[in-house]
Amino acid sequence: MKVGFLIFLETNKPYLVMLLVQSIYAGMALFSKAAIDKGMNPFIFVAYRQAFASLVLGPFAFFLERKRAPPISYTLLWKVFLVALCGITLSSNLYYVALNYTSATFAAASSNVIPAMTFIIAALLRMESISVKHLYGVAKVFGSVVCVSGALVVALYQGPPMKFMNWYPSVHREVSRPSANNHSSKMDRIRGSLLMLSANAVWSLWLILQVPIVKIYPAKLCLTTLQCLFSCIQSTILAVILERNPSSWKLGWDVSLLSVAYCGVIVTGITYWLQVWCIEKKGPVFASIFTPLALLITAIFSAFLWKETLHWGSIGGAIFLVGGLYSVLWGKKKEDGICERNEQRQEAKEESMLECITHQ
Repeated sequence: MKVGFLIFLETNKPYLVMLLVQSIYAGMALFSKAAIDKGMNPFIFVAYRQAFASLVLGPFAFFLERKRAPPISYTLLWKVFLVALCGITLSSNLYYVALNYTSATFAAASSNVIPAMTFIIAALLRMESISVKHLYGVAKVFGSVVCVSGALVVALYQGPPMKFMNWYPSVHREVSRPSANNHSSKMDRIRGSLLMLSANAVWSLWLILQVPIVKIYPAKLCLTTLQCLFSCIQSTILAVILERNPSSWKLGWDVSLLSVAYCGVIVTGITYWLQVWCIEKKGPVFASIFTPLALLITAIFSAFLWKETLHWGSIGGAIFLVGGLYSVLWGKKKEDGICERNEQRQEAKEESMLECITHQ
């Protein structure tokens, strides 16, 4: 029995790892929402999170990559500073400000639009090819449009509440009554949703900017630590400017401390290693396929813990969003497979030509 269980764990380890990763991401949305709702300033939250992340990643970067890491120039240091400002700092601050106005479920749902946004931005920068002559190219373009459209539906249209999930009848009755508060709540939800989508767009740009930076400085762990440190400095300056009350920086033994520690240590630290391990084992597409699990886990826990009401419009938009995501991933996988086969054929052709020249 025990041997069979160990064999099961070993065989399905990548699947279990990605399930754990998405559960951690769902916990990030839930804990962050709890801390923000409790009154923690979003800008201070980001500063503390990046500080925790820097402290966790720093020792690993020092001991694991200090001998392999190349020397860093002032020019590269300045580029890393700007990339951290454009990506991590701006994206994180927009994300946590958006949580003031929207739900943890939408925060998890909106992350599914990142692959589509990354493809769109990369295509605009001519870093990604668009070939509508092939099925995979059509799938990438169509999936991107559907994915972004689904995200906009979730952001702008809720629809009627799901009656069969009426765990909190008083909440449903309150939502169904039109009032000035409901109108204000709707405007806050739209504002928060657009801010969240903006955060995802900036994060997509950050992912694209990693490609040239990693080529210059291949020590990924040191690079990540450096960006977290720069983001911590930038976010701290921003928080000091926008929040003048010193008491807002106090952390007690409550959900605020738990949230920043969780996001900084577990999300930034542990999931980094788990995802890198899984990508090395199964590839990036395999890791991306599990992204919608965070939405499902967050939606279930939000409904029970925060009395969050699910709506048909949001569910429909989420289905389009996830469907578009898988279309983009399928197209990308097919394109990578074709490119890899073409490279193998080219290498084989070059080898055969060299053999012919050698025999002559």
